[in-house]
Amino acid sequence: MTLLLANLQFALSITAPIFILLTLGVLLKQLNILTDAFIESGSKIVFTVALPVLLFTSIVQTPTDQAHDLALILYATLATLTVYILLEVLAHYWIQPPADRGVIVQGAFRSNMGIIGLAYCLNAYGTAGVAAASLYVGLVTIVFNVLAVITLSRSLQREGGLSKTLTGIAKNPFIIAIVLALMVSGLGWKLPPLLVQTGDYLAKMALPLALLCTGGALSFKALRLESHNTLLATLMKAVIVPLLITAIGALLGFKGMSLGILFLMTSAPTAAASYIMVRAMGGNAVLAANIIALTTLASILTTSLGITILKGLELM
Repeated sequence: MTLLLANLQFALSITAPIFILLTLGVLLKQLNILTDAFIESGSKIVFTVALPVLLFTSIVQTPTDQAHDLALILYATLATLTVYILLEVLAHYWIQPPADRGVIVQGAFRSNMGIIGLAYCLNAYGTAGVAAASLYVGLVTIVFNVLAVITLSRSLQREGGLSKTLTGIAKNPFIIAIVLALMVSGLGWKLPPLLVQTGDYLAKMALPLALLCTGGALSFKALRLESHNTLLATLMKAVIVPLLITAIGALLGFKGMSLGILFLMTSAPTAAASYIMVRAMGGNAVLAANIIALTTLASILTTSLGITILKGLELM
């Protein structure tokens, strides 16, 4: 019992701070302290400056042999592609109307890795965890974006869009920061202390501000549970997908921080960017928003339970 409580305490030390900051963001929005304009501006600062700096500084300050796990990234990529195909098949038979199939598939596999996933890793493993997860985030995000365009285009019967997505990926601040960091790290350059300290300030601001803005942007007013599609996507995203990918990863020999990062990234809720993409392509934006809100709530519980189990099995 003591060991179980210790493992649960460890799990809550990872997930509870994220839940508190998200809840604080919701409350501050209700009190009009967080305004829509602030959330929009804050989110842009996080996406274009703070999080890229966090990824950059985490990589360049971590020894190269600890900065990334190529086997883990390869497995995560293949697992994402496999899960995507399975979801497409299931959606073909289970989801009506057909136009909602892409929304469900995207909501079930596309994790909020850049904010909540990284926050989980930071709480679990510190800066080394963020550095180890950085390249994972960059490369798997590319896969997420490409697959999201494919599934939404198929279900909405729209042509094109992929070339624009690839251009956007090339301009993505996350990708640029990771590529630059790998170049600096590979060349063995040392950053001046002044730049390191400035980067640390921005990096420390990134995740708290991102979580507050994420919480402020969550809308539960539109959450309608009469649609079984919302519940189905939430079940897949919060339970089945992370359980499947993590279990197979453990069987393949991943353990410790590698398996922990794999689980924390796949158990993160549906990415907020999924709503933006669905709305831009003329899909069911209300369904997309419902999935984001419900998976965010569910992820805190399922991630805490998963961490407790992995810790109890001495796999994490």
